[in-house]
Amino acid sequence: MAKKKSKSKMITLILLGVVVVGGGIAAYIASKRDQGISVTVEKVQRRSITQIVSAIGKIQPETEVKISSEASGEVIYLGAEDGDTVKSGQALVRIKPDLIETQLEQYEAASNSAKVSIDAVKAEVVRTEADLKRISELYKKEFASRDEFDRAQSAFEQAQSRYQSSLSEYTRALSALKQVKVQATRTLIFAPMNGVVTSRTVELGEKVLGTSQMQGTEMMRIADLSVMNALVDVDENDIVNVKNGDTARITVDAVPDHTITGVVIAIAHSAKVNKMGTQDEVTNFEVKIRIIDPEAKLRPGMSCNVDIETETHRDVLSVPLQAVTVRDSVANATPDVVQNGIRKTDDEKIKRVVKHPPSVVFLNDKLKAKMVKVETGLSDRGYIEIKSGLEEKTEIISGSFQAVSRDLKDGSLIKIDTIGKSKWKKN
Repeated sequence: MAKKKSKSKMITLILLGVVVVGGGIAAYIASKRDQGISVTVEKVQRRSITQIVSAIGKIQPETEVKISSEASGEVIYLGAEDGDTVKSGQALVRIKPDLIETQLEQYEAASNSAKVSIDAVKAEVVRTEADLKRISELYKKEFASRDEFDRAQSAFEQAQSRYQSSLSEYTRALSALKQVKVQATRTLIFAPMNGVVTSRTVELGEKVLGTSQMQGTEMMRIADLSVMNALVDVDENDIVNVKNGDTARITVDAVPDHTITGVVIAIAHSAKVNKMGTQDEVTNFEVKIRIIDPEAKLRPGMSCNVDIETETHRDVLSVPLQAVTVRDSVANATPDVVQNGIRKTDDEKIKRVVKHPPSVVFLNDKLKAKMVKVETGLSDRGYIEIKSGLEEKTEIISGSFQAVSRDLKDGSLIKIDTIGKSKWKKN
Protein backbone atom coordinates (compact mmCIF):
# COMPACT_ATOMS: atom_id res chain seq x y z
CA MET A 1 0.00 0.00 0.00
CA ALA A 2 2.89 2.39 0.86
CA LYS A 3 4.52 1.58 -2.47
CA LYS A 4 1.36 2.58 -4.38
CA LYS A 5 1.16 5.94 -2.53
CA SER A 6 4.85 6.60 -3.26
CA LYS A 7 4.38 5.80 -6.98
CA SER A 8 1.30 8.04 -7.21
CA LYS A 9 3.15 10.90 -5.55
CA MET A 10 6.05 10.55 -8.02
CA ILE A 11 3.71 10.72 -11.03
CA THR A 12 2.08 13.84 -9.60
CA LEU A 13 5.47 15.51 -9.18
CA ILE A 14 6.47 14.64 -12.76
CA LEU A 15 3.23 16.09 -14.15
CA LEU A 16 3.72 19.27 -12.12
CA GLY A 17 7.26 19.54 -13.50
CA VAL A 18 6.03 19.17 -17.09
CA VAL A 19 3.41 21.88 -16.54
CA VAL A 20 5.97 24.24 -15.02
CA VAL A 21 8.51 23.67 -17.79
CA GLY A 22 5.86 23.94 -20.51
CA GLY A 23 4.57 27.14 -19.01
CA GLY A 24 8.07 28.54 -18.91
CA ILE A 25 8.67 27.71 -22.56
CA ALA A 26 5.33 29.23 -23.55
CA ALA A 27 6.13 32.36 -21.55
CA TYR A 28 9.56 32.57 -23.23
CA ILE A 29 8.05 32.23 -26.69
CA ALA A 30 5.38 34.81 -25.85
CA SER A 31 8.01 37.21 -24.56
CA LYS A 32 10.06 36.76 -27.73
CA ARG A 33 6.95 37.32 -29.84
CA ASP A 34 6.16 40.48 -27.92
CA GLN A 35 9.62 41.78 -28.76
CA GLY A 36 8.68 41.81 -32.47
CA ILE A 37 10.14 40.39 -35.69
CA SER A 38 13.80 41.23 -36.23
CA VAL A 39 14.23 43.34 -39.39
CA THR A 40 16.64 45.70 -41.13
CA VAL A 41 15.55 49.09 -42.44
CA GLU A 42 16.66 51.51 -45.12
CA LYS A 43 15.38 54.81 -46.47
CA VAL A 44 13.93 55.27 -49.95
CA GLN A 45 16.60 56.90 -52.09
CA ARG A 46 17.02 58.28 -55.58
CA ARG A 47 19.50 56.57 -57.89
CA SER A 48 19.94 55.44 -61.49
CA ILE A 49 18.53 52.01 -62.31
CA THR A 50 19.89 50.13 -65.34
CA GLN A 51 18.01 47.06 -66.55
CA ILE A 52 20.40 44.28 -67.51
CA VAL A 53 20.00 41.17 -69.68
CA SER A 54 22.69 38.57 -68.97
CA ALA A 55 23.91 35.95 -71.43
CA ILE A 56 26.86 33.68 -72.12
CA GLY A 57 28.64 32.95 -75.37
CA LYS A 58 31.93 32.86 -77.27
CA ILE A 59 34.44 35.37 -78.62
CA GLN A 60 34.71 35.18 -82.42
CA PRO A 61 36.46 37.30 -85.07
CA GLU A 62 34.33 39.24 -87.53
CA THR A 63 36.22 37.58 -90.43
CA GLU A 64 37.72 34.10 -90.42
CA VAL A 65 38.71 32.21 -93.59
CA LYS A 66 39.18 28.46 -94.01
CA ILE A 67 42.14 27.47 -96.21
CA SER A 68 41.78 24.36 -98.39
CA SER A 69 43.40 23.07 -101.59
CA GLU A 70 41.57 22.46 -104.84
CA ALA A 71 44.05 19.69 -105.66
CA SER A 72 44.58 16.46 -103.75
CA GLY A 73 48.10 15.44 -102.87
CA GLU A 74 50.97 15.59 -100.41
CA VAL A 75 51.85 18.69 -98.37
CA ILE A 76 55.44 19.56 -99.36
CA TYR A 77 55.65 23.12 -98.01
CA LEU A 78 54.17 25.02 -95.05
CA GLY A 79 54.77 28.76 -94.86
CA ALA A 80 53.14 29.58 -91.51
CA GLU A 81 52.77 28.18 -88.03
CA ASP A 82 49.77 28.36 -85.72
CA GLY A 83 49.68 31.90 -84.28
CA ASP A 84 51.81 33.51 -87.02
CA THR A 85 50.81 36.85 -88.53
CA VAL A 86 50.49 36.64 -92.33
CA LYS A 87 50.06 39.13 -95.16
CA SER A 88 47.68 38.90 -98.09
CA GLY A 89 49.41 37.03 -100.95
CA GLN A 90 51.89 35.22 -98.69
CA ALA A 91 52.58 31.59 -99.70
CA LEU A 92 51.07 29.27 -97.11
CA VAL A 93 51.01 25.72 -98.48
CA ARG A 94 52.34 23.83 -101.52
CA ILE A 95 50.79 20.55 -102.59
CA LYS A 96 52.51 17.86 -104.65
CA PRO A 97 49.52 16.66 -106.68
CA ASP A 98 48.87 12.96 -106.98
CA LEU A 99 47.50 12.91 -110.57
CA ILE A 100 48.16 16.29 -112.15
CA GLU A 101 51.60 15.45 -113.62
CA THR A 102 50.24 12.28 -115.16
CA GLN A 103 47.17 14.12 -116.41
CA LEU A 104 49.34 16.83 -117.93
CA GLU A 105 51.26 14.23 -119.94
CA GLN A 106 48.07 12.47 -121.02
CA TYR A 107 46.25 15.63 -122.14
CA GLU A 108 49.32 17.03 -123.88
CA ALA A 109 49.66 13.78 -125.83
CA ALA A 110 45.93 13.79 -126.61
CA SER A 111 46.04 17.38 -127.86
CA ASN A 112 49.12 16.68 -130.00
CA SER A 113 47.46 13.60 -131.48
CA ALA A 114 44.29 15.56 -132.19
CA LYS A 115 46.41 18.26 -133.88
CA VAL A 116 48.09 15.71 -136.17
CA SER A 117 44.72 14.17 -136.97
CA ILE A 118 43.16 17.51 -137.79
CA ASP A 119 46.05 18.41 -140.11
CA ALA A 120 45.67 15.10 -141.98
CA VAL A 121 41.91 15.44 -142.29
CA LYS A 122 42.27 19.05 -143.43
CA ALA A 123 44.57 17.90 -146.25
CA GLU A 124 41.97 15.32 -147.22
CA VAL A 125 39.30 18.02 -147.33
CA VAL A 126 41.48 20.07 -149.69
CA ARG A 127 42.12 17.05 -151.94
CA THR A 128 38.47 15.88 -152.11
CA GLU A 129 37.33 19.45 -152.76
CA ALA A 130 39.70 19.68 -155.76
CA ASP A 131 38.50 16.31 -157.05
CA LEU A 132 34.88 17.44 -156.76
CA LYS A 133 35.59 20.62 -158.76
CA ARG A 134 37.41 18.70 -161.47
CA ILE A 135 34.74 16.02 -161.86
CA SER A 136 32.00 18.64 -161.71
CA GLU A 137 33.54 20.40 -164.75
CA LEU A 138 33.85 17.09 -166.60
CA TYR A 139 30.27 16.19 -165.69
CA LYS A 140 29.02 19.46 -167.15
CA LYS A 141 30.81 18.62 -170.43
CA GLU A 142 29.47 15.04 -170.24
CA PHE A 143 32.99 13.62 -169.92
CA ALA A 144 32.13 12.14 -166.46
CA SER A 145 29.16 10.06 -165.40
CA ARG A 146 26.61 10.91 -162.75
CA ASP A 147 27.96 8.17 -160.50
CA GLU A 148 31.47 9.65 -160.64
CA PHE A 149 30.10 13.07 -159.69
CA ASP A 150 28.05 11.63 -156.77
CA ARG A 151 31.07 9.70 -155.45
CA ALA A 152 33.26 12.79 -155.56
CA GLN A 153 30.65 14.88 -153.75
CA SER A 154 30.15 12.17 -151.08
CA ALA A 155 33.91 11.91 -150.50
CA PHE A 156 34.14 15.69 -150.01
CA GLU A 157 31.23 15.77 -147.53
CA GLN A 158 32.68 12.86 -145.53
CA ALA A 159 36.05 14.62 -145.35
CA GLN A 160 34.35 17.77 -144.08
CA SER A 161 32.50 15.75 -141.41
CA ARG A 162 35.73 14.10 -140.25
CA TYR A 163 37.38 17.52 -140.12
CA GLN A 164 34.65 18.93 -137.85
CA SER A 165 34.86 15.86 -135.63
CA SER A 166 38.65 16.15 -135.37
CA LEU A 167 38.34 19.86 -134.67
CA SER A 168 35.91 19.19 -131.79
CA GLU A 169 38.20 16.52 -130.36
CA TYR A 170 41.15 18.89 -130.54
CA THR A 171 39.16 21.64 -128.79
CA ARG A 172 38.19 19.25 -125.98
CA ALA A 173 41.80 18.13 -125.56
CA LEU A 174 43.00 21.74 -125.34
CA SER A 175 40.29 22.59 -122.77
CA ALA A 176 41.20 19.60 -120.60
CA LEU A 177 44.89 20.47 -120.84
CA LYS A 178 44.18 24.08 -119.86
CA GLN A 179 42.13 22.95 -116.84
CA VAL A 180 44.89 20.65 -115.63
CA LYS A 181 47.45 23.44 -116.04
CA VAL A 182 45.23 25.75 -113.94
CA GLN A 183 44.99 23.07 -111.25
CA ALA A 184 48.77 22.73 -111.34
CA THR A 185 49.15 26.44 -110.57
CA ARG A 186 46.72 26.08 -107.64
CA THR A 187 48.90 23.61 -105.80
CA LEU A 188 50.50 26.69 -104.21
CA ILE A 189 48.00 28.33 -101.84
CA PHE A 190 48.34 31.99 -100.83
CA ALA A 191 46.88 33.95 -97.90
CA PRO A 192 43.67 35.67 -99.07
CA MET A 193 43.88 38.42 -96.41
CA ASN A 194 45.98 39.96 -93.67
CA GLY A 195 45.49 38.20 -90.37
CA VAL A 196 46.64 35.62 -87.86
CA VAL A 197 46.77 31.85 -88.32
CA THR A 198 44.31 30.73 -85.64
CA SER A 199 44.44 27.06 -86.58
CA ARG A 200 46.76 24.78 -88.58
CA THR A 201 45.62 21.20 -88.90
CA VAL A 202 48.15 19.66 -91.35
CA GLU A 203 51.83 18.75 -91.22
CA LEU A 204 54.53 18.24 -93.85
CA GLY A 205 54.11 14.97 -95.71
CA GLU A 206 50.43 14.71 -94.90
CA LYS A 207 47.98 13.79 -97.67
CA VAL A 208 45.08 16.17 -98.23
CA LEU A 209 41.89 15.89 -100.25
CA GLY A 210 41.13 18.66 -102.74
CA THR A 211 37.87 20.58 -102.91
CA SER A 212 37.32 19.15 -106.38
CA GLN A 213 36.57 15.94 -104.52
CA MET A 214 33.77 16.54 -102.03
CA GLN A 215 34.47 19.00 -99.18
CA GLY A 216 38.23 18.80 -99.15
CA THR A 217 40.66 19.01 -96.23
CA GLU A 218 40.74 22.17 -94.12
CA MET A 219 44.42 22.98 -93.64
CA MET A 220 44.40 26.36 -91.89
CA ARG A 221 42.24 29.19 -90.61
CA ILE A 222 43.17 32.85 -90.87
CA ALA A 223 41.31 35.48 -88.84
CA ASP A 224 41.39 39.25 -88.57
CA LEU A 225 41.76 39.66 -84.81
CA SER A 226 41.53 43.45 -85.00
CA VAL A 227 37.73 43.22 -85.22
CA MET A 228 36.23 40.86 -82.63
CA ASN A 229 32.67 40.01 -81.62
CA ALA A 230 30.93 38.26 -78.77
CA LEU A 231 28.24 35.86 -79.98
CA VAL A 232 25.81 35.17 -77.13
CA ASP A 233 22.49 33.35 -76.72
CA VAL A 234 19.74 35.43 -75.12
CA ASP A 235 16.63 33.80 -73.64
CA GLU A 236 13.39 34.31 -75.55
CA ASN A 237 11.85 36.08 -72.55
CA ASP A 238 14.63 38.69 -72.53
CA ILE A 239 15.24 39.20 -76.26
CA VAL A 240 12.32 41.66 -76.55
CA ASN A 241 14.26 44.07 -74.33
CA VAL A 242 17.46 43.96 -76.41
CA LYS A 243 18.01 46.32 -79.35
CA ASN A 244 20.81 47.36 -81.67
CA GLY A 245 23.02 49.98 -80.09
CA ASP A 246 22.66 48.70 -76.51
CA THR A 247 25.88 48.86 -74.49
CA ALA A 248 27.28 45.57 -73.23
CA ARG A 249 29.80 44.78 -70.50
CA ILE A 250 31.83 41.68 -71.34
CA THR A 251 33.97 39.57 -69.04
CA VAL A 252 36.16 36.74 -70.30
CA ASP A 253 37.23 33.86 -68.07
CA ALA A 254 40.71 33.89 -69.59
CA VAL A 255 41.14 37.63 -68.91
CA PRO A 256 40.15 37.98 -65.23
CA ASP A 257 39.54 41.27 -63.43
CA HIS A 258 38.89 43.14 -66.66
CA THR A 259 35.61 44.32 -68.17
CA ILE A 260 35.43 44.89 -71.92
CA THR A 261 32.95 47.29 -73.52
CA GLY A 262 30.84 46.30 -76.52
CA VAL A 263 27.75 47.33 -78.46
CA VAL A 264 24.93 45.20 -79.89
CA ILE A 265 25.15 45.21 -83.71
CA ALA A 266 22.88 42.31 -84.77
CA ILE A 267 19.97 40.30 -83.35
CA ALA A 268 18.89 37.01 -84.93
CA HIS A 269 15.35 36.82 -86.28
CA SER A 270 15.13 33.03 -85.98
CA ALA A 271 15.38 31.07 -82.74
CA LYS A 272 17.83 28.37 -81.69
CA VAL A 273 15.92 25.59 -79.94
CA ASN A 274 17.81 23.09 -77.78
CA LYS A 275 16.36 19.80 -76.51
CA MET A 276 13.20 20.32 -78.55
CA GLY A 277 10.16 18.40 -77.37
CA THR A 278 11.50 17.74 -73.87
CA GLN A 279 10.87 19.35 -70.49
CA ASP A 280 14.33 20.93 -70.78
CA GLU A 281 13.54 22.68 -74.09
CA VAL A 282 15.29 26.05 -74.29
CA THR A 283 14.68 28.75 -76.89
CA ASN A 284 17.37 31.37 -77.44
CA PHE A 285 18.20 34.07 -79.97
CA GLU A 286 21.77 34.80 -81.03
CA VAL A 287 23.00 38.34 -80.46
CA LYS A 288 26.20 39.72 -82.00
CA ILE A 289 28.11 42.26 -79.92
CA ARG A 290 30.98 44.25 -81.45
CA ILE A 291 33.89 44.58 -79.01
CA ILE A 292 34.94 48.23 -78.97
CA ASP A 293 38.26 47.83 -77.15
CA PRO A 294 39.53 44.34 -78.05
CA GLU A 295 42.28 43.01 -75.82
CA ALA A 296 45.43 41.53 -77.37
CA LYS A 297 44.83 38.44 -75.23
CA LEU A 298 41.44 37.67 -76.77
CA ARG A 299 41.34 34.53 -78.91
CA PRO A 300 38.55 33.01 -81.01
CA GLY A 301 36.46 30.52 -79.06
CA MET A 302 37.04 31.99 -75.59
CA SER A 303 34.02 31.81 -73.26
CA CYS A 304 32.49 35.09 -72.13
CA ASN A 305 29.76 36.46 -69.88
CA VAL A 306 27.83 39.48 -71.09
CA ASP A 307 25.59 42.02 -69.36
CA ILE A 308 23.56 43.99 -71.92
CA GLU A 309 22.32 47.33 -70.59
CA THR A 310 18.88 47.54 -72.20
CA GLU A 311 17.41 50.61 -70.46
CA THR A 312 18.35 53.18 -67.81
CA HIS A 313 16.10 55.37 -65.64
CA ARG A 314 18.01 58.15 -63.87
CA ASP A 315 17.23 59.87 -60.56
CA VAL A 316 14.29 57.63 -59.66
CA LEU A 317 13.02 56.45 -56.28
CA SER A 318 14.32 53.01 -55.40
CA VAL A 319 14.45 50.37 -52.69
CA PRO A 320 16.42 47.14 -52.30
CA LEU A 321 15.05 44.27 -54.38
CA GLN A 322 14.32 42.11 -51.36
CA ALA A 323 12.22 44.88 -49.80
CA VAL A 324 9.51 44.33 -52.41
CA THR A 325 7.25 41.32 -52.01
CA VAL A 326 3.71 40.28 -52.99
CA ARG A 327 0.54 39.63 -51.03
CA ASP A 328 -2.73 38.17 -52.29
CA SER A 329 -5.25 40.83 -53.21
CA VAL A 330 -7.74 38.91 -51.07
CA ALA A 331 -5.37 38.07 -48.24
CA ASN A 332 -7.88 39.25 -45.62
CA ALA A 333 -10.68 37.02 -46.87
CA THR A 334 -11.99 34.34 -44.50
CA PRO A 335 -11.83 31.42 -44.39
CA ASP A 336 -8.33 31.39 -45.92
CA VAL A 337 -9.00 28.77 -48.60
CA VAL A 338 -7.85 28.98 -52.20
CA GLN A 339 -8.49 26.38 -54.89
CA ASN A 340 -7.61 26.71 -58.58
CA GLY A 341 -6.82 30.40 -58.08
CA ILE A 342 -10.24 31.17 -56.53
CA ARG A 343 -10.73 32.29 -52.93
CA LYS A 344 -14.18 32.15 -51.33
CA THR A 345 -15.12 34.49 -48.47
CA ASP A 346 -17.50 33.57 -45.67
CA ASP A 347 -19.21 36.95 -45.43
CA GLU A 348 -19.79 37.85 -49.04
CA LYS A 349 -20.26 34.30 -50.37
CA ILE A 350 -18.62 35.29 -53.66
CA LYS A 351 -15.64 34.10 -55.62
CA ARG A 352 -12.68 36.28 -56.51
CA VAL A 353 -9.97 35.29 -58.95
CA VAL A 354 -6.43 35.80 -57.62
CA LYS A 355 -4.49 36.66 -60.78
CA HIS A 356 -1.82 39.28 -60.11
CA PRO A 357 -1.11 39.86 -56.42
CA PRO A 358 0.06 43.45 -55.95
CA SER A 359 3.63 44.38 -55.07
CA VAL A 360 3.94 45.70 -51.54
CA VAL A 361 6.57 47.25 -49.29
CA PHE A 362 6.51 47.32 -45.49
CA LEU A 363 7.20 50.65 -43.77
CA ASN A 364 8.59 51.16 -40.28
CA ASP A 365 5.66 52.92 -38.59
CA LYS A 366 6.82 53.42 -34.98
CA LEU A 367 8.16 49.85 -34.73
CA LYS A 368 5.10 48.42 -36.45
CA ALA A 369 5.06 47.09 -39.99
CA LYS A 370 2.78 49.04 -42.30
CA MET A 371 2.04 47.39 -45.64
CA VAL A 372 1.66 49.70 -48.65
CA LYS A 373 1.05 48.87 -52.30
CA VAL A 374 3.66 50.12 -54.76
CA GLU A 375 4.08 50.29 -58.51
CA THR A 376 7.50 49.06 -59.59
CA GLY A 377 9.59 49.77 -62.69
CA LEU A 378 13.07 48.80 -63.82
CA SER A 379 15.37 46.75 -61.62
CA ASP A 380 19.05 45.98 -61.55
CA ARG A 381 20.89 43.43 -59.46
CA GLY A 382 20.43 45.30 -56.19
CA TYR A 383 17.60 47.81 -56.42
CA ILE A 384 14.19 48.27 -58.01
CA GLU A 385 12.50 51.45 -59.19
CA ILE A 386 9.39 52.63 -57.31
CA LYS A 387 7.02 54.53 -59.60
CA SER A 388 4.35 55.22 -57.00
CA GLY A 389 3.38 54.40 -53.41
CA LEU A 390 6.46 55.72 -51.59
CA GLU A 391 8.14 59.04 -50.94
CA GLU A 392 11.83 59.83 -50.76
CA LYS A 393 13.54 59.16 -47.39
CA THR A 394 10.64 57.06 -46.11
CA GLU A 395 12.05 54.33 -43.89
CA ILE A 396 11.15 50.90 -45.27
CA ILE A 397 11.84 47.38 -44.06
CA SER A 398 14.57 45.89 -46.26
CA GLY A 399 15.17 42.51 -44.64
CA SER A 400 15.53 39.81 -43.77
CA PHE A 401 14.22 37.95 -46.81
CA GLN A 402 12.14 35.59 -44.67
CA ALA A 403 10.71 38.45 -42.63
CA VAL A 404 9.65 40.43 -45.71
CA SER A 405 8.46 37.54 -47.86
CA ARG A 406 6.73 35.44 -45.16
CA ASP A 407 6.60 36.64 -41.59
CA LEU A 408 5.51 40.28 -41.73
CA LYS A 409 1.87 41.28 -41.81
CA ASP A 410 0.27 44.68 -41.70
CA GLY A 411 0.61 45.80 -38.06
CA SER A 412 3.28 43.26 -37.04
CA LEU A 413 5.58 44.38 -34.22
CA ILE A 414 9.18 44.75 -35.34
CA LYS A 415 12.58 45.28 -33.79
CA ILE A 416 15.38 46.84 -35.81
CA ASP A 417 18.57 44.85 -36.23
CA THR A 418 21.15 47.64 -36.15
CA ILE A 419 23.94 45.29 -37.22
CA GLY A 420 21.95 44.21 -40.25
CA LYS A 421 21.01 47.82 -40.95
CA SER A 422 24.59 49.06 -41.01
CA LYS A 423 25.67 46.09 -43.11
CA TRP A 424 22.91 46.79 -45.64
CA LYS A 425 23.97 50.41 -45.99
CA LYS A 426 27.57 49.48 -46.68
CA ASN A 427 26.34 47.63 -49.70
